[in-house]
Amino acid sequence: MVKKIIPFLGNNYNKILILIIILTSAFLRIYRISDYMTFLGDEGRDVIIVKGILEGNFTLLGPRVSAADFFTGPIYYYLMAPFLWLSRLDPVGPAVMIALFGIATVYLVYRVAKELFNETAGIIASSLYAVSPLVIAYSRSSWNPNPMPFFSLITLFTLYKTIKKTNWKYFLLIGILLGISIQLHYQAVVLALVVAFFIFIARFYITKKIEVLNLIKYYTQVLAGFIIGFSPFLLFEVRHGFPNTKTVITFVLSANLHQQYTEGSSFLGIISNVFFRLFGRLLTRFPPPEQISVSGNLLLQFWQVGTILLAIVSLLVLFKMKNKLIVIFFSVWLFTGILSFSFYKKAIYDYYFSFMFPLPFLLLSNSLSSFFKNRKFFYLLKISSLLIFFFLIFFNLLGMPFRFAPNRQKEQVKAISDFVLSKTVGKPFNFALITGGNSDHAYRYFFELADRKPVTIENPAIDLQRRSVTNQLMVVCEDPYCQPLGNSLWEVAGFGRATISGEWQVSVVKVYRLEHYMGKN
Repeated sequence: MVKKIIPFLGNNYNKILILIIILTSAFLRIYRISDYMTFLGDEGRDVIIVKGILEGNFTLLGPRVSAADFFTGPIYYYLMAPFLWLSRLDPVGPAVMIALFGIATVYLVYRVAKELFNETAGIIASSLYAVSPLVIAYSRSSWNPNPMPFFSLITLFTLYKTIKKTNWKYFLLIGILLGISIQLHYQAVVLALVVAFFIFIARFYITKKIEVLNLIKYYTQVLAGFIIGFSPFLLFEVRHGFPNTKTVITFVLSANLHQQYTEGSSFLGIISNVFFRLFGRLLTRFPPPEQISVSGNLLLQFWQVGTILLAIVSLLVLFKMKNKLIVIFFSVWLFTGILSFSFYKKAIYDYYFSFMFPLPFLLLSNSLSSFFKNRKFFYLLKISSLLIFFFLIFFNLLGMPFRFAPNRQKEQVKAISDFVLSKTVGKPFNFALITGGNSDHAYRYFFELADRKPVTIENPAIDLQRRSVTNQLMVVCEDPYCQPLGNSLWEVAGFGRATISGEWQVSVVKVYRLEHYMGKN
């Protein structure tokens, strides 16, 4: 019986393994996603806009960039729309969309590693990517940068497959994918640089000469595709005099190039920091460097050295590969990505390099699969690679985000919003959120779903008769030291002099009802 089963498994072993990996990745990304998803101001703003799109209010602008006062393209909103519709306007729908992109990326990592290295590397890379806590954390909530690993990997893999045959249709497709990616987040500008550099270096390697006319043709084809992929945003810019383009240029020139590096950082410091975080945060679950001090902590020092060794060994194995086009591909991706951050002099967050998320997994999978098949030190390297692989799987599984109690942010915001509405007794109301850094869009979304939108207080220069000021102001205080009376927030100040007519503790916030001060009788 066993002999009959073993040949069957031998023919389908890798298919069974990848199926298990995909199912595992699906579980880790979808399990109780509604309870663990982030749903704060930005997420509320997005679903309000997408709900408007479903109602026919189309837009050519996407989310506002957190680093400055300009916007991305609208593609993310249109990706969200069918999922919000399918979930009957429940914000969990777009979060599920992100999870599906994450699952697809796991399979794509497998395919890329399999085709560029070997089947074993595909299994290793996809397994490690499937269980990486940081990757999972960015695969369980709706946010415009979160699909970037999928789009960056499919863009670059398409480029690698195209670079020898140079089919214009695929260069056009690469440009379209770039246009979509930059609409998701401006970090994709670096992805465009990777594409440009790889085309030039790879074609020089293949032909042993600089093909000026052909390069112009390839770049033109990519540019044409980019214009197609970026066209919604470009249409907005053309119609409105390029406001975002001007703001981006101003931001780059004045807010970045002329700015000093943040305290404790430097050109080389930023490069080494990003290089380490790329491997440490993704592969070995190293804590955020800004939250810890490595000096004097032997465990963290050992952890850090181990991570650096994995990174260095992965690069050394890559450079020894016979297929130098693959070496060029990964080198351009890695070094262009890392060096680009040296020009950014503000704080760097993990999601900034999400266009490189698959990279360390692919590099490590190549080295481990090479060790596994090495004949010179067969048993030593084989056992070492197995130990590293299973240790990383186990260690990363210990860091799953849902090991802790869920935040239930979506349900919490809904419960608070329902409570606020219950205290308005069906009458018009103004609304204010006093918080340390959130915005009120999440609450406003549930007000919209209940068809009870608060009245927005207009500037007195516009609303001379103050018709936008109702008889009650509902205030949610997320700040534990909140003092609603006399607060400088416009929604409170614009309401005018008031008294507190109600005060309630609801979940983790306080809710106040303010009414106009009537004076002493």
